[in-house]
Amino acid sequence: MKKLIPSYVRVPLIFAIVFAALEYFIDSGDRPAFIKFPMVSIFLAVFLFLLIAIEIVVGAVDKVTYHLLSDEQKKQLDEAQSVPFTESKFYQGIMSKLTRSKTIEQESDIVLDHDYDGIRELDNVLPPWWVNLFYATIIFALVYLVRFHVIDDYTQAEEFNKEVAMAEEFKARNATTTPDNMSVDKVTLLTDAESIAKGKEIFTNTCASCHKADGGGLVGPNLTDDSWINGGGIKNVYKVISEGSPNNPSMVSWKKIIKPTDIQKIASYVLSLQGSKPVGAKAAEGKKWVEEATPATEVKPATDSTKVATTK
Repeated sequence: MKKLIPSYVRVPLIFAIVFAALEYFIDSGDRPAFIKFPMVSIFLAVFLFLLIAIEIVVGAVDKVTYHLLSDEQKKQLDEAQSVPFTESKFYQGIMSKLTRSKTIEQESDIVLDHDYDGIRELDNVLPPWWVNLFYATIIFALVYLVRFHVIDDYTQAEEFNKEVAMAEEFKARNATTTPDNMSVDKVTLLTDAESIAKGKEIFTNTCASCHKADGGGLVGPNLTDDSWINGGGIKNVYKVISEGSPNNPSMVSWKKIIKPTDIQKIASYVLSLQGSKPVGAKAAEGKKWVEEATPATEVKPATDSTKVATTK
């Protein structure tokens, strides 16, 4: 049998389809599945090895089988494989079922009596796929007519209002968690273990190359002391990660790459490193940051409104 797709195209194509399916169905967050989950990489490597092995085995079997054929059989096989795909019986059979066309030898069976200066007309039938599609549109139209104009299931205006209401409900429900809603004005320090762990994961994959995994500083400054180049606190740290540092061109803006809520988690994790004193940390840079305390509010003593002040 003639191979329509060569192995050097077939193997990468099958591998790419499986790879794309794994990446689509496996939730790996901000990293590719084959990087975050080592078992996926192992599976892909084994799968690729099996694909190549199968191609080698099938090719070897074809060669052995070919040599076992007689000269006449080899000649017939070579002739069959030399036929273009569009002229093969398989292709011709499919096209015949789709179009129900007649061959030139059979045109005498469908020729009409019309004769226009020697030009004869053939009574070719419509292609079955076209006819069936036409019948399907008629059935669809009848169902639509009964549902929306006889039973009055719902109108397009009602459907639109329903979809708008659902969208507004979803927007209101996620107003506090939607990434786009987070900003330097709304950001707050996160202290829960899940957020800190997520911030550490992103920091390790994105920021450790400049600040080291422990935050001690490498190309970038030390993040574990109490001195800051662009100011400390959750708002300043969030702003630097999001928009970049005006005092250090190496610190670029990450807001187009990392979601705002994830930047909040990174900033919270960075602040959790304060005072950790990692080995080999860089010397302090910038100015010492002291978080401004919330001004105390004067509390007036409570008075009993039931008592009436006496006058002298």
